[in-house]
Amino acid sequence: MRLISATANPDKFVEILGLLPKQVELVPRPEDIPDVAEDAEDLLGNARLKARAIMKATGQPAIADDTGLEVDALNGAPGIHSARFAGGSATYQENIVKLLEALTDIPTQDRTARFRTVALIAWPDGSETIAHGVVEGKIMKDPVGKLGFGYDSIFLPNEGLGKTFGEMNNEEKSRISHRGRALRSLINKLEFGP
Repeated sequence: MRLISATANPDKFVEILGLLPKQVELVPRPEDIPDVAEDAEDLLGNARLKARAIMKATGQPAIADDTGLEVDALNGAPGIHSARFAGGSATYQENIVKLLEALTDIPTQDRTARFRTVALIAWPDGSETIAHGVVEGKIMKDPVGKLGFGYDSIFLPNEGLGKTFGEMNNEEKSRISHRGRALRSLINKLEFGP
């Protein structure tokens, strides 16, 4: 099975590639396809916008995901705005700094948060395959670890044996991560022949 990746984020592409079984050939998004405006009201809507746009542009099945970091002390923010929390072209570091500043006066026990992912395949016949993944944890007061990307260095998953995502290698992270769970669920919905 051949799927076109809707992501333009090279870090996310590598992570998704590592999560898919060998029966799936993941093809990078063609460079001539412009960015898709992610202006839906929720993660599902954004994943759908991206997957459908790439599927229509290529005529082939496309896979997209949208992920949000939901911090309870911030009423679920940054949520769908996670990638652009500090502005439209914000770096990972700028987003982390803004989030940590927003939580300055919040004690550790009240820094509960979760990563939520919606993964979606848009098929040329108009149908979709959708799956969800969530991982609970908390936000650290300072970054720990240099692996991963995005908010990984400040997210301490409840199931991570005391390691942030930024301290975990890809295999460790994928085992419990929101994206890992969403993509395994998505793949389980597909039928592969022998």
